[in-house]
Amino acid sequence: MTKAEAMAKAKALVAKMTVEEKMTQLLYNSPAIERLGINAYNWWNEGAHGVARAGTATVFPHTIAMAATFDPELINTIADVVSTEARAKYNKHVEFGDFDIFKGLTFWAPNINIFRDPRWGRGQETFGEDPFLSSTLGSAFIRGIQGDGEFLKAAACSKHFAGHSGPEKTRHGFDAKISLKDLYETYLPAFEKTVEAGVSGVMGAYNRTNGEPCCAHSYLLVEVLRKKWGFDGYIVSDCGALGDIYKFHKFTETKAEAAAVALNSTCDLNCGETYEALVDAYEQDLVTEEQITESCERLYMIRHLLGEFEETRPYSDIGYEVLDCKAHRELNLRAAEQCPVLLKNSGFLPLDKNTTKRIAVVGPNAQSVTALEGNYNGYASEYVTVADGIRRVFSDAAISVERGSNYCFEALNHWSGFNNMLSDGVAAASEADITVLALGLDCSIEGEDTGFDDAYTACGDKKSFYLPETQQKLAEAVCDVCENVVVVLLCGSAIDLGDKVTNHAKAIIHGWYPGAMGGLAIANIIAGVASPCGKLPVTMFRGDHDIPDFEDYNMKGRTYRFIEGEAQYPFGFGLSYTEFGYENAKIISADENKIKLSVEITNKGSLDGIEKAQVYAKYTDSRTVTPNFQLCGIKSVKLAAGEKAEVEFEIDRYWLKAVIDDGSRVDPDGNIALFVGGHQPDSVSDRLTGYSCLKVEL
Repeated sequence: MTKAEAMAKAKALVAKMTVEEKMTQLLYNSPAIERLGINAYNWWNEGAHGVARAGTATVFPHTIAMAATFDPELINTIADVVSTEARAKYNKHVEFGDFDIFKGLTFWAPNINIFRDPRWGRGQETFGEDPFLSSTLGSAFIRGIQGDGEFLKAAACSKHFAGHSGPEKTRHGFDAKISLKDLYETYLPAFEKTVEAGVSGVMGAYNRTNGEPCCAHSYLLVEVLRKKWGFDGYIVSDCGALGDIYKFHKFTETKAEAAAVALNSTCDLNCGETYEALVDAYEQDLVTEEQITESCERLYMIRHLLGEFEETRPYSDIGYEVLDCKAHRELNLRAAEQCPVLLKNSGFLPLDKNTTKRIAVVGPNAQSVTALEGNYNGYASEYVTVADGIRRVFSDAAISVERGSNYCFEALNHWSGFNNMLSDGVAAASEADITVLALGLDCSIEGEDTGFDDAYTACGDKKSFYLPETQQKLAEAVCDVCENVVVVLLCGSAIDLGDKVTNHAKAIIHGWYPGAMGGLAIANIIAGVASPCGKLPVTMFRGDHDIPDFEDYNMKGRTYRFIEGEAQYPFGFGLSYTEFGYENAKIISADENKIKLSVEITNKGSLDGIEKAQVYAKYTDSRTVTPNFQLCGIKSVKLAAGEKAEVEFEIDRYWLKAVIDDGSRVDPDGNIALFVGGHQPDSVSDRLTGYSCLKVEL
């Protein structure tokens, strides 16, 4: 069904509704209209890394972990499985008359906000700090969710438009002041590209941007999204955001005025209850029936595209047995093996999986399921924690497991036990040949508006790039008693382990929130069953790095594109167990829209591996302020030991344009060079990997 056909059907159906009925359909929990044969429909569903909050589903690695794969084809495959499981659930929900929340096919994902500051707790929900990476992976995710059939398999939604990336504590009244240059250079490209990819919905953010609430933004929603980009899908408010317009932003005085200013800005759907006041707004002539009708028609266009009103519902043959089935768990494991980033390896890994040595698994994330899940998660039928994975893979070893510390709060013990058992963690490490130190956070520490404000977190945002003090104490004590320490860090962003632990550890693996199979994936990497291939989708700063104030949305000094000083581990960096060589980089063709570049990549090592090849643009002699580097091409390349492949990249010139002060993209007034390699072409990456990227002049 085309959009035009769906809209025609939507118009015909909406024309049969009274104005009061149309108003009710602009609420996320849209009631049934029995006289028209319309069932109730709840628009709110989540699927960032698996169908969430509605029973059993495959729990894939969280979005930031998926971003570390640098692999849009893999992301597309994962999203296709998510929508397959969504249809399986939906089919049964309809069969049994269950139209409650989290039961529909409209997923409010992906989160494509730019992870501009590693303190932001919700950064784990994003594809990282780079506009190109976020655009490419976000578009791949959307195509996987929505499918390529006659009907939408499910409907994706790009969020949060625009300029949302913390602070969580004040998001309901915060004003993000962003220049046009930064808006169009950093904050808007992923939204523009996902609109081009055909995303069904766009969600507005809680905050104001440059003075206007994002869910009622005359410039962002009307002038940019609707008119400039031609978006014809539905716009939904973040949950409760329309209430913020009058309660916290003080942009209007009344609820009815808040509803009116949002509808006037073409916000079609209210997650919340502010649109209950549309009746008052209509009676006060603040909105017209024509506006209400247009929003209702857009919503029903989506419902028709999903096939809700078809005599034979599309995808109705997908059975319940697919949920977290064997094939999906196998994909989950394969994905989870490509997410971890090997930050350090002193030749210690991989370990022999047949070892009979004593292995201690110590730390608050040793047996944590919540650290596998991240947030916005479903509930898997099976979880493999880090300790579980080590037991499975190193079945001949003598394995001990201790928690050793809490995430943040230090209490050496408690009357009920199992609190901060530092001495037990150190004891296990002291008698082990090897200690796997499982550190990090979970969504109770970093996440969405947790409501807790303490020494380490502010409502889910970190106050420090360092480990919480109680974990630092444990890690340093373990390093004092065990020579062979492998650190596994499970968290959503950058954490500095401190010099003592970083220098002592034989290897450091950043595992993110790796999904239900994450512990097995990490154990497979430690044993060399899988070779690490993840790359950092965010910059890992040192704990004392002088980063700008969290509330400052100016990009100066932020991310790899505008960093001042050196990163501890740069964006795009990640080690492997094998060595990849690059040769013969050249331009194949170039026109006004695209550049084709090729390079030969050889696996020069003795182990099979997957290389995440990257292309960056560098501007020189430009009078316009441009990024240090700009990622503009990625390819995942699987090579057997000794194998060589010629790899081609198609570079969209959109990413080679310079953005000037009015937000326009123009040809730069200087020169552009392209760099291709397994990392960005900065001096820190060169030093950490031992090689430089190849340079190609345009």
